[in-house]
Amino acid sequence: MINVSQAQDWANLEQFRADNAKIGLPGADEDRVVFMGNSITIGWINTVPEFFEGKPYINRGISGQTTPQMLVRFRQDVIALQPKVVVILAGTNDIAGNTGPSTLEMIADNIKSMAELAEAHGIKVVISSVLPAYDYSWKPGLEPSKKIIKLNSMLRTYAEKQGHIYLDYFSVMVDERNGLPKKYSLDEVHPTKLGYEVMAPLAEAAIAKALAN
Repeated sequence: MINVSQAQDWANLEQFRADNAKIGLPGADEDRVVFMGNSITIGWINTVPEFFEGKPYINRGISGQTTPQMLVRFRQDVIALQPKVVVILAGTNDIAGNTGPSTLEMIADNIKSMAELAEAHGIKVVISSVLPAYDYSWKPGLEPSKKIIKLNSMLRTYAEKQGHIYLDYFSVMVDERNGLPKKYSLDEVHPTKLGYEVMAPLAEAAIAKALAN
């Protein structure tokens, strides 16, 4: 049986509350980076933990989350940790309708709000493209690929206009169907080890660029 506090914790603020308290504030010379996202983000540290080892990288992905949920927990899971950079990877679960219907404008607005909160607190912003997806196994028939392309165009335009870094995973990983090929994702949504190995240098380059800005 679910208790009342779990039922009301829609954004899952409890997930990282204790970990955040343990981590504390960054050291004087620490180039702390927070990765904010969904199962693709948390899957990265589970699948390729060595990418995060020995680096000031903090993973704050929660499986299944949509952009409004991330926006609710953004202060606790990003701003309070005082990183120099936040890498936002979000939007595919909104397109899948995980927390109800969303327009592309609603999704983009939530990501813009996260970026503006970060900027207001002196945090450099990296906005990641949504990864390709031809279909969702848990919500088949939604034909997400065209929506993802359009959302990515909106995110790129916003990032460039605001002086944020746009991290383009999509164009490097997409196949001829505008989906993710099997070598990069067994279920066509969540990256394999090889998929994350493609993403890693792109993320590192974006972080370096953000730190240099």
